[in-house]
Amino acid sequence: MSQQVPPTVEWSEDDGGMVRMIDQTKLPDELVMLDCAEVECVARAIERLSVRGAPAIGCAAALGMALAGRRSEATNLAMLLADLKEARDRLAATRPTAVNLFWALGEMDDAIEAAITLQPGGDIWLMGPSLTADPDDVRMALLRRAEHIVEDDLQRCLAIGRHGAELIPQGANILTHCNAGALATAGYGTALGVIRAAHERGRDIHVWVDETRPLLQGARLTAWELVTEGILATLICDNVAGRVMSQGRVDCVVVGSDRIAANGDVANKIGTYTVAVLAAHHDVPFYVAAPVSTIDYDLASGDLIPIEERAPEEIAMLAHRACDPVCPDVAIHNPAFDVTPAELVAAIITEKGVARAPYTESLAAMRD
Repeated sequence: MSQQVPPTVEWSEDDGGMVRMIDQTKLPDELVMLDCAEVECVARAIERLSVRGAPAIGCAAALGMALAGRRSEATNLAMLLADLKEARDRLAATRPTAVNLFWALGEMDDAIEAAITLQPGGDIWLMGPSLTADPDDVRMALLRRAEHIVEDDLQRCLAIGRHGAELIPQGANILTHCNAGALATAGYGTALGVIRAAHERGRDIHVWVDETRPLLQGARLTAWELVTEGILATLICDNVAGRVMSQGRVDCVVVGSDRIAANGDVANKIGTYTVAVLAAHHDVPFYVAAPVSTIDYDLASGDLIPIEERAPEEIAMLAHRACDPVCPDVAIHNPAFDVTPAELVAAIITEKGVARAPYTESLAAMRD
């Protein structure tokens, strides 16, 4: 993003240490920073979408664990681990679909284990009284690992952009759904990282931006990012995507992902599956851009990906703005994500390169 826009989520030493993030529920009307001095604030920010996007959620969770360590008044290891366990459980319960959340928490577990020199096969949450360590060493290890996760995510996004730009032809019309830009990551973005990289290489591109109901992440966030970057873009209603494809006005689709199964099935914002079906019908390549940390190798297929059901009130709102419901007595079904089968995905763009079918093999080769 342009230099006047602050990082999506970062650590600040102000007031004894806090997690600072852009409150994305306020965009594009105003750019407001949310300062979290307690883990509960970070958890609520994830739940209410003040911070959203799988990589950014992972970064926020990691920083939240560092915050828990910093704010804990524990004077010994056992007390600190109890506080950290409580924080971990709260953060893990925020959103079920984005695998980066659980990956980041696992990374923080590893940082704790390394700091207390846990014996192989041990469990940090069931440690015996014979294990000791300086709580401040654990606190420092958590902050170092969290800041590494944030910087690492930025570098992964830059690499995704480099690999993905090779798939974008000169003068391409690109359609994207939801927001997978700098706001959804530590910076630069995944799907928008590909678009940014193509723009930086002078490809003279144009982007169709799906509005992305019900919370309008495309209209509020993606469009805002593209305008900020000076990238030519046109906002459309979600139900216009098929029309512009039928007119030959879309050369490719690029989206992000919140979780990818081992076979290449992709969970992303609700409506992505519809776009993928339309793209297949019109012979438009459908690309997914995501870091390897988004791949859940423990899930054989997308059928096993948990899909978050969000509050029905979101359907009766316009981008977080309360309004009268269209029909107050009707039942509401509000899944936050859907799953696109691997056979509809032309390629998955990661920081390690571009994976193509058969994904069970190509994704396995990228495993860290």
